[in-house]
Amino acid sequence: MSGNKTDNIPDAELYYRLSGTKETAEAAFTELYARYGGRVFAYCLRFLGQRDEAQDVYQETFIRFYESAQQSREMTNVPGYLLRIARNLCLNCRRNKKHTVEFEDYQSTVHPQAAEKTEFLELITTALDMLPDDYREVFVLREYEGLSYAEIAEIVGASLSSVKVRIFRAKQKIRDILAPYIKEFSQ
Repeated sequence: MSGNKTDNIPDAELYYRLSGTKETAEAAFTELYARYGGRVFAYCLRFLGQRDEAQDVYQETFIRFYESAQQSREMTNVPGYLLRIARNLCLNCRRNKKHTVEFEDYQSTVHPQAAEKTEFLELITTALDMLPDDYREVFVLREYEGLSYAEIAEIVGASLSSVKVRIFRAKQKIRDILAPYIKEFSQ
């Protein structure tokens, strides 16, 4: 037990405290950052695939999160709200960058030797990069963040059935992309 005064305070109360005195706000922000910082950064990194971009979006996510608390809004789902902010910033980042995978880079990345784990993980990352953004985001939220379909639907602002279809299609596209390499691994 760390003895921190904010350990047992619910997320919504900590969010409310962000608009309090400087000391209260700092303690609340520190606790929320400790609770969800790793999860948000992992999401940004998986979504964007570039550490520098992910770090920028991650920091901007928490800045916007803090600023939103100054607007006296009601908060019921802090992790969902943080992921929604991160999602929107990731989408903006990818849209602004017009992210593409060069054919030569793809060629050099997708020739795994033997069954080395790191190269296979790079291959999966490349497959994720090739997915359309709407498939990639729901796939990451489901498979890497472990969110339910309902939570994903709330974050991305889509219907439950639409989320299920996108996840199914994302898995199907990843399977199609990886099929030749999985076959090569199994031989």
